[in-house]
Amino acid sequence: MGPARVVGEEDFAGCTTGQFLELLKALTVILTLPQSAADRVEALVVATGQGEEWRLAHAIRTWEANPKLRHLLVANGNPAEKTYAEITLDQLRSLGLRRVEGVHVQAEPAPNTGRQAAWIADQVRARGIRSLALTVSPYHLARVYLTVLKAFTRRGIRLPIIPLPVAVSPETPVPETGATAYDLVPGEAGRILAYIEEGWVATAAELQEYLRWLWSRHSALLVGPDRAR
Repeated sequence: MGPARVVGEEDFAGCTTGQFLELLKALTVILTLPQSAADRVEALVVATGQGEEWRLAHAIRTWEANPKLRHLLVANGNPAEKTYAEITLDQLRSLGLRRVEGVHVQAEPAPNTGRQAAWIADQVRARGIRSLALTVSPYHLARVYLTVLKAFTRRGIRLPIIPLPVAVSPETPVPETGATAYDLVPGEAGRILAYIEEGWVATAAELQEYLRWLWSRHSALLVGPDRAR
């Protein structure tokens, strides 16, 4: 199950200043990638979970507003969660989905973010996707991003991954736990630090090397062709 989702300061007693600095750098460089680049990618990916229907709603609004998107990948959630619900086209239609061609839903349950990331990587390879935007709640985005990047790296896949955080107030209670983003960020930080050690998420060095490649090879995607050098 991994570390607890809601943790206190005492849970970080064994962490070093260096670990916190590396974590802070990772969070900063991921979340400062230009979200506007999501308008120019081929696929939109949403990782579901925690009963957060707003993840799906945000992704569907983005999908319907941008006909240039060719694929909408919906990663399944964890059936052990009390708020888990099977993802169906009827459910997606109730949230505003009209354009169903190109929509792909993970059929099997995904009990953790690693399973979601593996499915996303398999879909990218099978469908020849060359760029994507990753949408999930802001408190969870960095860990999902690092997990997806690790899954791609293991498979030798390299393509632009644009973070697209869901528009939701950090004070909104998460249905699964009733906790807010303020409550959950420490737990996400703890999981990132633990999962780096276990090889489940990209390290700071892997992230830096990837972003160096991304900015050097895809500046037109990131800032627009008129501003790219």
